[in-house]
Amino acid sequence: MRLVRCLLYFALIGASGFLLGRLMPKKLFCAGRFPFRLYRWEQGGKIYNRVGVRRWKEKVPDMSAIFPQLMPSKKRPKNATVEQMERMIQETCVAEWIHGLLCILGFGCVFIWKGIWGWVISILYLLGNLPDIIIQRYNRPKLMRILEREKAKERAYE
Repeated sequence: MRLVRCLLYFALIGASGFLLGRLMPKKLFCAGRFPFRLYRWEQGGKIYNRVGVRRWKEKVPDMSAIFPQLMPSKKRPKNATVEQMERMIQETCVAEWIHGLLCILGFGCVFIWKGIWGWVISILYLLGNLPDIIIQRYNRPKLMRILEREKAKERAYE
């Protein structure tokens, strides 16, 4: 019964996080500021190649594929505008923030299922959200480089 309560709790915070991510003003999320900015140890996103993100990132469920009418696609349009690229970068920040929040809130299960199993399931929930955070941090530097190229093209045409 405690397992069922924890699973219901995870479903509740997951659905709430999804809605919160859709409702939050995107202007609050800036890729150049803490906690979303790139850190030196990330080597411009190259560190994530060492954990093989490119091989497994497509296997992680993508909410934009599940709810395409509610979330913008994660696939970059061929001729993306600067505005579209900026929005995609903001979306990576939103997704990272929501999954980080879920990692923290997931530990609420230790109050539902007191003892070692509450901790175990909470840690498993955290580990289930970490790949999504890693994927956002892997994708963001690439999107930012593409954005800079698009901005340079626009400046060249002015």
